[in-house]
Amino acid sequence: MKTKKVNKGLTPYALLAIGLASLVGVPLQAEETSGNDEALFYPQPPNEPKLQFLASFSSVLDVSSRNKGFRDFVFGGKENEGALVSKPYGVAMHDGAIFVVDARGNGWGVFDVAHGRSRVVRPSGGGSLKKPINISVDSDGTRFVTDTERDQILVYDASDRFLRAFGEQGQFKPVDVLIMGDRLFISDVMHHKIHILDKLTGETLSSFGEAGFEPGQLYHPTNLALSPEGTVYVTDTTNFRIQEFSGAGEFIRTFGAAGSGPGTFSRPKGIALDRENHIYVVDAAFENVQILHSDGGALMYFGAPGNERDSINMPTAIKIDYGNVEHFRKYAASNFEIEYLVIVASQFGPNKVTVFGFGSLRE
Repeated sequence: MKTKKVNKGLTPYALLAIGLASLVGVPLQAEETSGNDEALFYPQPPNEPKLQFLASFSSVLDVSSRNKGFRDFVFGGKENEGALVSKPYGVAMHDGAIFVVDARGNGWGVFDVAHGRSRVVRPSGGGSLKKPINISVDSDGTRFVTDTERDQILVYDASDRFLRAFGEQGQFKPVDVLIMGDRLFISDVMHHKIHILDKLTGETLSSFGEAGFEPGQLYHPTNLALSPEGTVYVTDTTNFRIQEFSGAGEFIRTFGAAGSGPGTFSRPKGIALDRENHIYVVDAAFENVQILHSDGGALMYFGAPGNERDSINMPTAIKIDYGNVEHFRKYAASNFEIEYLVIVASQFGPNKVTVFGFGSLRE
C-alpha cells in the first residue's frame, strides 16, 4: 500500500495553542478560579475554549456525593481510602457507566454515573483475573479484558458473568483489545505484533507487525484505537511513535519520535480519535495529553500532574465517547456545549479517572 507523507508543520491553530506553553510538560493554564465550583477551560483565554474539565472519579462516593468535605470527613482526606480501584490502567464507557481496570486489584471498577452508584467486579473461578490491563465493552455490553499474567483475553457478559477465555500458552501477551465488528485486534507486547481474532471463537485470523524500528515494524505495541475510516492506530511505545494500519493490517503511515517538544513522545500509551480524526495521545512520562491534527501535527495539549481537581498522574489510557454526553451535562458550565467526552485513567494521584468535555461556548 502506498504510504502517506506526514506533514510535520503546524497549523495556525496549533501555533496559537502551543504558543501559550512552548515546553511539553507545562500545562495550558485554565481560567483562574476563586473556588472549586468555577469552570476550568483549555486552552487559556483569550483563545477560544475547546475543553472543559467536568469531573474526576476515584472514591466509591464520587458518583453519589460530590461534596468534598463529606468525602474528606469519611476517608480523612487520604488519597487511596475508599478508592474504587487501586492502580487503574484501561478505561471504557458504556451505557452511562465508566469501566476502569484495576491492575492491582484483580478486576475492574464501575462508576455508574447514569444511576448514581458504583461497584467493584472481581471475577472468580475460571474467570479470575491476575493482572488485568485493558477493557473494551461491546455494544451489547460484553466485556473483553486483557490479562498480561494469564496471557489471555477474558470475556464476560453484560452481567459480568465469565463466558470464555482466548489465548493458549505462549500465544501472546495481550495489552489492549480493540473491537471492530466481528473481529478483535490484540496488541502483543511480547512478540511485537497485532493479532486479529474472531470475536466469538477467539480463532486467530491473521497477524501483522514484527520486531524492529522501520516503518511498519513494532517494538512493544501497547494501546490501540479505531479511526472513523476503520483504520487501526497503534501506540508503538518503545519506538516513541504512532503507526496507522488498514483493517487488514497493511501499513499506512507513522508519525512521532522521541523528544520533548510538541508532536514527540517519551512514554506514549493510550490513544483515541474523534470523528474529525483528531488524535489524542496520552504520555505517561510527560503526564499530559497531546491533541494532534490528522496529519500528525501538534494542535494543543492539556493536563498536568498534581493534586488539583483536573490533575492526571502517570496516565495510561484515554477514550473518546459521543454516546454518553447527556450524563455529564450537569458538570459543564451552563454556556458550554459538549460535543464529546474525553476520559483519562491515571495510575497515581487523587484522580483515578478524569473526564473532560470537548465543545464550545454558546453566545
